[in-house]
Amino acid sequence: MKKSKQFFLLILTAVFLCNVQAQKKQSKKSTTETIKIKPPKLKTYLSILTDSSTVTVDQAKESISSSLKVTDDKNNSLTVTYYQFLYKRKAINEDENSGKLTPTTSIASDYFTSTPLPEKWIRIIKEELVAGEELYFFDVIAKDAQGHPFYAPNLKIITK
Repeated sequence: MKKSKQFFLLILTAVFLCNVQAQKKQSKKSTTETIKIKPPKLKTYLSILTDSSTVTVDQAKESISSSLKVTDDKNNSLTVTYYQFLYKRKAINEDENSGKLTPTTSIASDYFTSTPLPEKWIRIIKEELVAGEELYFFDVIAKDAQGHPFYAPNLKIITK
């Protein structure tokens, strides 16, 4: 039994005296470097209309079937990959108790990944658009020739 205790102590001592290997320190320099891209100054167009345009109903109806376009400050075109569209239209609200009609607004909105708008949306807008309504393109994302995505300015068209 004395020999087994000595053998056990010898093994235990050997385990504690072994060279312990630590993990290597990671270098402070990251292996993947991020490339910083200065976003260009962008402009959003629908036909010839730019942001906060106030146009006649006929001009808006003409322009709505055009493609949404984004250009940079050097007039290079970017590819529109995503946008949301909101149509704010006039509506009437009827009070159920008195039957009184009061003017209000109604909105129709959706997101799209291609331009121009789908034919269904174009047809509805051309049929129903009246003065005082708004067409609003927002959250516009466009990619440059290298595939870098950028947020483009919103486009709001108000009819008079």
